[in-house]
Formats: sequence, C-alpha cells, structure tokens
Amino acid sequence: MNARKTLVPLLFAAGATLCLASLADEKMVLQPPGEAVANTDARAIESVMKAQFDKPAAPLTVAPISIEGDFAVTGWQQTDRGGRALLRKENGTWSIAVCGGDGLKRAATLGLAGMSPPAASRLARAIEQAESKLPAEQVSKFSLFEGTVQVDHRDPRHGEHHGDGAGAAHH
Repeated sequence: MNARKTLVPLLFAAGATLCLASLADEKMVLQPPGEAVANTDARAIESVMKAQFDKPAAPLTVAPISIEGDFAVTGWQQTDRGGRALLRKENGTWSIAVCGGDGLKRAATLGLAGMSPPAASRLARAIEQAESKLPAEQVSKFSLFEGTVQVDHRDPRHGEHHGDGAGAAHH
C-alpha cells in the first residue's frame, strides 16, 4: 500500500512534466481568455484570406490583423501589390466584406460597414497602432489598393473584380 501511495503522485508528476514538455515543444502558452480568443480569430482571419487569395506563385502575407468585436481589418501583401481587407464575423465565421486601401483605416468608413461609432474609432486606433510597428515600406503597400471592392462570396461575379471571373480571386 505504501508503494501505491508513493507511485500515484510520482506518476502524476511525470505526466504533468510530459504535458508541460509537450506544450513547450508546441510553443503553446497559457493566455488570458480574451487573448486566446483574439489569437483564434486572427488565425481564422488569416486562413480566410489565404483560402481566397493565396497562390503558389504569389503567396499572400496577412498582417497586421486588428480586431474589434465582430469586425477586423488586416493588411495584406502579394508580390508587389498590397491593400487592406475588412472582415466581418457572422455566426462564428469570418468572411471578407470589403477590400480597399487607406479608406479602411478611417473610423467613418468603418462606420459605413455597420460598426458603431465608438467601435469604429477603437478599430481605427488599433489599426494605426498595429501598422506603426511595421516597416514603412510594408505599410506603404497597403495604400496601393485604390478604391474599395465589395466582396460577397455568394456572388459568383466576385472574381471579376480581381480580373478573373472564376471566383478564385487574387490580389
């Protein structure tokens, strides 16, 4: 019975050590719940962008991603082009609402997409703060996208906005 009392805590400690080592190998870090959700949303946003626009010959870079509630704006680069995308989360799923350039940094523009004025202002500040940490050359590419393009994945003409009518749009 003494061996059993000693063995159980020893096995528990060994298991905990293996779990911690495994977590360290996977670079998983315990985070406050809000940060964990933001990271999950950021990964989902990057995945949506890459599924729509990433090409083997023209990989898409998605960063920075700024999130405010059910709205997000991300910068993107692909070859010598770039821009920003406004995404919206509906029923737990992110989708691209608008592709554009500098207009997507403005609270007034974000308000037109359905954000409340306070939320639009917070997102505009978050975009400014996130982009301020990037090299100026990278941020300047986000301004290259002229105008705005409404993106609706239910509309089969979506790809036509990007020069290819197959719906497999590229930036």
